[in-house]
Amino acid sequence: MSENVGFAGQISPEQVVQVAEKGFKSIINNRPDMEGGPEQPTSAQIEDAARVADVDYVYQPVVAGQITELDVRAFANHFNELPKPILMFCRSGNRSNNLYQLAKQMDLLDD
Repeated sequence: MSENVGFAGQISPEQVVQVAEKGFKSIINNRPDMEGGPEQPTSAQIEDAARVADVDYVYQPVVAGQITELDVRAFANHFNELPKPILMFCRSGNRSNNLYQLAKQMDLLDD
C-alpha cells in the first residue's frame, strides 16, 4: 500500500460511496464476474455506482495464480493514467496486490 493505492476484498455497489468518501478517485476491479457465484455483484453494477459517485472505474479481471506479463502491463497503463489514489479489489485483495507488486518490480509504475 502507498499513498496512491489501496487494496480490498470484494466491494459492493453500495460501498462505492464510502470508497469515494475515503478519498479514492479510481477503482480497479480485478475479479472476474461470477467468480463468487450469483451473489457476487457484477462489474456493471459497481461501474454504475462509481459513475454516480464520480469515481473512475476500470474492469480488469485476472485469474488468481495466472497473472501474465500482458496483465501486468495492461494494469500499469491503467494505474499510470487513472486519477489517484486508486482502490484495487478482487476476492481478498491478494491478486490486486500481486498485480501491483509485479508492475513495481518491472518498473512500470509512475508512482
